[in-house]
Amino acid sequence: MANFYTDTPQFRHYLDHPLMKRIVELKERNYADKESCDYAPMDFEDAMDSYDKVLEVVGEICGDIIEPNAEAVDQSGPTVSKGRVTYAAATQENLNALNKAELMGMGLSRKYGGLNFPMVPYMISADIVSRADASFQNIWMLQDCGETIYEFADEEQKNRFLPRIVKGETMSMDLTEPDAGSDLQAVMLKASYNQEEDQWYLNGVKRFITNGDADIHLVLARSEEGTKDARGLSMFVYDKKSGGVNVRRIENKMGIKGAPTCELVFKNARAELIGTRRLGLIRYVMSLMNGARLGIMAQSVGLSEAATREAYDYAIERRQFGKAIIEFPPVYEMLANMRAKTDASRTLLYETCRFVDMYKTLEDIARERKLTSGERTEMKYYSRLADAFTPVGKGMSSEYANENAYDAIQVHGGSGYMKDYKCERLYRDARITNIYEGTTQLQVVAAIRHVTTGTYLQRIREYEAMPVTPELEPLKRVLSNMAQMYEKLVELVAAPKEEEYLDFHARRLVESAGHIIAGHLLLQDANKNQELFRRSAEVYIHHGQIEVMKNYHFVTKARIEDMAYYKPGITD
Repeated sequence: MANFYTDTPQFRHYLDHPLMKRIVELKERNYADKESCDYAPMDFEDAMDSYDKVLEVVGEICGDIIEPNAEAVDQSGPTVSKGRVTYAAATQENLNALNKAELMGMGLSRKYGGLNFPMVPYMISADIVSRADASFQNIWMLQDCGETIYEFADEEQKNRFLPRIVKGETMSMDLTEPDAGSDLQAVMLKASYNQEEDQWYLNGVKRFITNGDADIHLVLARSEEGTKDARGLSMFVYDKKSGGVNVRRIENKMGIKGAPTCELVFKNARAELIGTRRLGLIRYVMSLMNGARLGIMAQSVGLSEAATREAYDYAIERRQFGKAIIEFPPVYEMLANMRAKTDASRTLLYETCRFVDMYKTLEDIARERKLTSGERTEMKYYSRLADAFTPVGKGMSSEYANENAYDAIQVHGGSGYMKDYKCERLYRDARITNIYEGTTQLQVVAAIRHVTTGTYLQRIREYEAMPVTPELEPLKRVLSNMAQMYEKLVELVAAPKEEEYLDFHARRLVESAGHIIAGHLLLQDANKNQELFRRSAEVYIHHGQIEVMKNYHFVTKARIEDMAYYKPGITD
């Protein structure tokens, strides 16, 4: 029997991080539920044992059911008839298996029937599910929309909707429209309030909605008549049982075919306001999107893991010119880079999760009582880091998922181009990761302020202060030299105080910061477990060094006026 948790020792390494003790104590309110709930942990060791056991169940379901079903799901996909979606039979089997194992609502409070998991073990489960079938992860992971209901809905709404999610009802977030993709402030789906009925009604069209025929929808709509910007938007929850929303069609996509991507038509659909009017995009969607971006990071890591394993297994078995192709330097170099990029993506994912766990849990505690001065400082510190690491992590991990899926096909040669091999599907599935929930270019826009304000450099200095064993000191010195180049890059680009010039080089600055940060994280991983991480640390830091040097030479040799070469209208 395959188990996608136990066959990946990196997972237990990240569960064993020193900050986890503080995270779990905060999340469990010093284990206050142990007297009233029979499945609440007694102490830290009991909590960690619970995470381990649950993740073993996730790993077993993924290895024995979800991954074997993935090919059938890809081939058949969902269908639509009379405005309703029917999942592929194998997709429904996957959902039934996870529901039977009570693995919905993993992050929700026990008050609503959830498991109260911190982000780290929750994202480990998403990582595992994505390795098995990235398209199914899209459906299962949308349970995270429940967190937005938990954070911003009133108590009565929480009590009605959250237990339903825990029991297996599906969710969607209905944000984009035909004329409002990345620019969500252009959303025009109309929300009208009937004062006599004390009821909101939604009218309009949503497009590219993942799992669009879900049981419970979070909908961004324009509640303020006459407005055209973000201040006119509010967040609503729509219950499929109320009627009024039909699926016009399912998009015919390149990949992630198991997850229905729908065009929805709202006709006087009854809905409920979540939170306060006019804050739909400004506050609620930003929170929702940050959670979704963590999910895409996990999806990207799972895809990278699957691609790396497929390529490695094929390279061992495939023989050419009398020997296995893994013995050829161009092939083993490619495989080493794939493993290093996968490990770099994963370590960045779980560092980001730890930051999110810390600030989100303290934020939640602040709803119950006044935080101490030290707790407020902690919350502010980790909130800033989470805000900085989420875009750089989503950008890097999704690009690496694409690169690894590409290289997996290359290792397979002509066979990889055929649908007989899994890597062809992985390649198609990976392509969306650096597009949805904000393209890589938009992640750079979100990250660049943390370059100019020094968030990344400050964190790099904190990593530099962490000790390593003597044999790892040469790698640490390489990272120190990279940081010096990065600091100089920031000075050079910021000095002219030209916004367009900063935007032009933003990608190079953000990527350089990302390479140094991921290098330091892998170095710390190797410091704790050299057998598991040293090779990836060496390969990745060498890769990052070359990339940072390339960016450094590009910027130092460029002039502001050179931007004209790249502007529209310039031809050879």
